[in-house]
Amino acid sequence: MSDKKYEAEREALLYKVKNGHTLITPEEKEAARAYAGRYMAFLDAGKTERECVREAVRLAESHGFRALEPGMELKPGDKVYLATYGKALNLAVIGRRPVADGTRIAAAHIDNPRLDLKPNPLYEDDGMAFLQTHYYGGIKKYQWTTVPMALHGVVAKKDGTVVEICVGEKDEDPIFIVTDLLIHLAEAQMKKPLATGVTAENLNVLVGSEPLPEDEGSDSVKLAILIYLNETYGITEADFLSADLTMTPASKARDLGFDRSMIAAYGHDDRSCSFAALDALFALEEIPEYTAVCCLADKEEIGSMGVTGMQSQAFEYFMERLCGGAERLRECFRNSQCLSADVTNAFDPTWPEVSDKQNNAHLGCGVCFSKYTGARGKSGSSEAPAEFVAKIRRLCDEGGVVWQMGELGKVDAGGGGTVAQYMANRNILTLDMGVPVLSMHAPMEVVSKLDCYMTCKAMGVFFRDK
Repeated sequence: MSDKKYEAEREALLYKVKNGHTLITPEEKEAARAYAGRYMAFLDAGKTERECVREAVRLAESHGFRALEPGMELKPGDKVYLATYGKALNLAVIGRRPVADGTRIAAAHIDNPRLDLKPNPLYEDDGMAFLQTHYYGGIKKYQWTTVPMALHGVVAKKDGTVVEICVGEKDEDPIFIVTDLLIHLAEAQMKKPLATGVTAENLNVLVGSEPLPEDEGSDSVKLAILIYLNETYGITEADFLSADLTMTPASKARDLGFDRSMIAAYGHDDRSCSFAALDALFALEEIPEYTAVCCLADKEEIGSMGVTGMQSQAFEYFMERLCGGAERLRECFRNSQCLSADVTNAFDPTWPEVSDKQNNAHLGCGVCFSKYTGARGKSGSSEAPAEFVAKIRRLCDEGGVVWQMGELGKVDAGGGGTVAQYMANRNILTLDMGVPVLSMHAPMEVVSKLDCYMTCKAMGVFFRDK
């Protein structure tokens, strides 16, 4: 009897994160599975920013979006997009109110940690040909050895032609690999800290070993690779100097677990959020009150710099076009609200020591909102005002969104940033949100299908805000 004495108060007053699967209907479980299928197809189609933009544009056009052209007159219900150098993308559904009255923005990024090729990457050593790499973003270098790799990217030649390369994704394709030291001879390596057991200069990708027939010249294996590349793609070694080429894991997104409740894949950070923003935008059946904007930025993993990053003026350019002029842009930003959509860490019971369990996101408990991100003393953070957090709580509760609140690990354990601060610097109310992830920045990351679906659902509720 005593256990139930304060049952009503316990339910009404305590905040407790619950497993989302216990809170949703069978119909929603089916909707989450269907959503996961669309998301996994997007992951497989886009291993790089260029591929993501191309696939996003294809999907957008199939949903009635058209490229934003100079002088285009926009009216409520119009659907437009604008790509930035093929590596970033902004999309919008024009709302009933003037754009200067404010917008509802979902901002995510489409770049991922990976191994980029150096400008002059190809070399031969002891009868084997390798490509040198320069890692992009924060990685544990040892995780990227002995992983099947695929080569993705473009080569821009001096005559202006651009050649696209993708090798390693089809079953009949060869793959590439970074070798590691055999355990039998790794005594000295195994005594090193994890951070130095494999160095950046060890991340060389093996790409060939067969010399040219009847050739006794130097670098015969390297020359054989160059002849193949020239015959196949029309490129020379000098063309590597003007290329965007990268090595990514040559793996498909896969269901994880006997219950198939999770997805293992490369690129959840941050395509789990970028696809959620896209899918929510595509699902708008009625003209929204406020213009709904989806921003897919590049370069978040290295500070959001550059012409395609969130710190560039590309976003302003797009929004000015929507507003009809720069003079209205300031008013638009002041009245706008943004969900900065980026992943967070999911509590991992195998490694509990780095997390505050009470203040950490948990797998399968819904989309996670973070009042602030940053590191240690909130460095590099954008902290959302309490009033805006309360509004999002209300919208999600009214919209049937399963959500939780968390921060990235213990206070002095590390931390991480998002594009939120750059949106907030534009005088836009901004709150961090996203999918909890296990093994973040590894070649294979893990997410819950339910969390991915609820992230998309939260964005849909936000886009439909009145």
